[in-house]
Formats: sequence, C-alpha cells, structure tokens
Amino acid sequence: MSRARLMVSGVVMMAMACSGANQAAPDSGTPAASNAGKTFTIAMIAKSSTNPVFLSGQKGADAAAAELSKQNGMTVRVDWLTPPNEDATVQAQRIAQAVNSGANAILLSASDAGKLVGAVDEAVTRGVPVMTFDSDVPGSKRFSFYGGDDVMMGKQVMAELAKQMNEKGKIGIIAGNQNAPNLQKRVQGVREEAQKHPGITIINTFYHAETPQDAAAEVLRAQNAYPDLQGWAMIGGWPLFTRTLLTDLDPKKVKIVAVDALPVELAYIDKGLAPVLFAQPTYDWGYVSVKTIFDHVFLHKAVPEHVQMDLVRVSKENLGTWARQLQAWGFPDVDPKYLAMK
Repeated sequence: MSRARLMVSGVVMMAMACSGANQAAPDSGTPAASNAGKTFTIAMIAKSSTNPVFLSGQKGADAAAAELSKQNGMTVRVDWLTPPNEDATVQAQRIAQAVNSGANAILLSASDAGKLVGAVDEAVTRGVPVMTFDSDVPGSKRFSFYGGDDVMMGKQVMAELAKQMNEKGKIGIIAGNQNAPNLQKRVQGVREEAQKHPGITIINTFYHAETPQDAAAEVLRAQNAYPDLQGWAMIGGWPLFTRTLLTDLDPKKVKIVAVDALPVELAYIDKGLAPVLFAQPTYDWGYVSVKTIFDHVFLHKAVPEHVQMDLVRVSKENLGTWARQLQAWGFPDVDPKYLAMK
C-alpha cells in the first residue's frame, strides 16, 4: 500500500474509532405502515460541489429520496457531503464523517481511487455499505457501481469527431483530472478508436483542474501552441460550461465532440462548434443510485455489481427534445429558444 493510502486509511480508522455502532438495516419486506418514524440516511460524496454535473446528480438523489419516503411511509434522506473542490483526502474524511454520524449507506464518486480504497473498505468493515457512481473505486468493498463503460465512451467521442472532421486533421484530448480512473479509461478509448482513423493525428492529451475556467484556458493555450489543431475530443464537457470558446474558436475551423450536454452547453450545438454532445444522464447518477442503495441495503435485494449507464447523443436534430428533458429534471436555466424547438 502506498504511503498516501496508508495516511488516508489511518485518518479514517482514527475517526471511525470514535463512532458508535451503526444502525442496522430493517428486515426485508417490512410493511410501509411499520416504517413510520424511521429514517434512512444516504451520505452522498461527489467529486466537487462546484461542478454542475454533480449538482444535477444531487437533484436526482433528492427526488429519489422523496419518492421512496412517500412509497415506504418513512424518511429517506440524502446528506450532501461533497467537498467544494476535488480532494481525495477530504473525501476520505467525509466518508469517516458519514460513518460517525450514523449514515446507513454512502454514495461516492472518487476523485482518486487509489487514495480511497482504504477509506471505502473501512466504512464497509464498520457496517456502512458503499456504492460508487461516475468514478469507481476498483478493488474496494463497494457493492455496486453506476456508470458507463468509460472505454466505450471514449471510443464514441472519437468516432463521432472523426466523422465530423471528414476523417482527417489534428486533434487534442481534453482529459480533466489525470488521477481519475474513469477519465483515464476514456482517454484510452479515444486513443484506441483513433487508430482506426489513419487520417486523424492526436497532438497531445491535456489535463487540467476540473473547473470550466481552467479547462477553457487549457484549450486556448493549446490552440495558441498548436495553431493547426482542428478538433477536440473532450471526455468531459468542462470547457463548455463557459461561453469563452463560443467567441474564441471558429466553428468553420474547429470541431468539438464532448461528453455532457447540460443547459449552458447547448449553445455549442446550436452554433455548430460542437455538432454532437454525448450526454450523461447526470440526474440519474443520484436518482438511480439512491434507488439501488435502498433496494440493496434497506430491502436486501440483489443488485448488479455494475449498473450500466448509456450516453444520449444530442445534436441539432433532437436539441429541443433534450432541452425539455433537462427542464423536466429540474434545470431552471434552459434557454427558452431550445425548449421551443421541435
């Protein structure tokens, strides 16, 4: 075990040593009437509370909790313990905090899987089941993971970008946090797919802090360093959460295909700079995961070790339909002109 993992595990063990016994899950098949007064708490620890994709996951988690509360005559509560910025050490501390506070389960998206295996395993050992979403913790004792096939996601992005560029040109890969295992796999998928397109040349993979400003700045730095860059395979849509690239890149010269299609990003489809976005149903990160946790931990049902998430291809052809879906998921900032599209 690396020194970093030992230190994180030590922090978690000391914190958990002070905690009391966790609440036992109710028996399977408990009638709703007998659940009155019961509370089932899920601690949700995403990567960053400033990243809009995780805020949409929070919305989905809260919605699922409200539905389950009504259906089962009890209180199902989501305790949002996500740090403001990505930090695996802080996530490990929040895992310990969740156990100390008596959470019944933990839902986690890992910023650095290697640093969190020990924290996850300690939580499970102390009787608090852990499920992961978006970014897994392979090799840990978590019981399930909700997310896509990251290698396949990278391949989808690259195949679409090659099509939009007529199978030729130089591209860059925007890749976020270099330590996130899900993003590493997506980069792998981009590179594997690129080998099938001999007219495409990958200039470099560009890592950056996962904020819109840092990501957009990295794109512009790369464009200045490599003026002949004609395309971007973005395995996350971070740069598109700002309007910077709408004014600084020419859609006649540069094409973007990215993962994510939240309201602020739809302008990139409309302008043609990003003809296709592959949307993650980020609302379902919380919605599906909370229901899976409740089924497994409270109702003692068997659930898959990997709950598959599929991407949604969004282009001008279905922009209106997707905009209305986002609005239905509770996003208040969808541009009315997209809502009015067929």
